[in-house]
Amino acid sequence: MTVYMLRCSDGSYYVGSTKQEIEARVWEHNNLPIDGYTTRRRPAVLVFTESYDRITDASARERQLKGWSRKKKEALIALAYEALPALSRRGHLVSSS
Repeated sequence: MTVYMLRCSDGSYYVGSTKQEIEARVWEHNNLPIDGYTTRRRPAVLVFTESYDRITDASARERQLKGWSRKKKEALIALAYEALPALSRRGHLVSSS
């Protein structure tokens, strides 16, 4: 199972997962006449993948990435793992005191 991220033509990111070959799935995003997020944002370019043996692990990771901020997704794409903790939503909370 592959979790993947696409950069769409409008600069937004799409996160998904697939059991099929990633190249085939990206082709579908760019060519099939299915109404969805990437349809009006073509072309979409593959910018990140992770592979998982278990579907449950891939589904959990997909949900996690969908909840991330744009900056955190971009740090992951750049493989800047050390920057990820500081980019968590909890890290951006401002103290009220």
